[in-house]
Amino acid sequence: MAYKIGEDCVACGTCIDECPVGAISEGDIYSIDPDQCTECGTCADACPSGAISL
Repeated sequence: MAYKIGEDCVACGTCIDECPVGAISEGDIYSIDPDQCTECGTCADACPSGAISL
């Protein structure tokens, strides 16, 4: 199961630089491509608003 970015996302961009496989896309609320996500959790650990979860 891939990580997901919830509505609490403030589009700060912190997670994009942390993703080792480039699975995160920019937008009003960022999104994670479930086919690319390796479930490493690095993005969730880096998210200052706690918007990323499994």
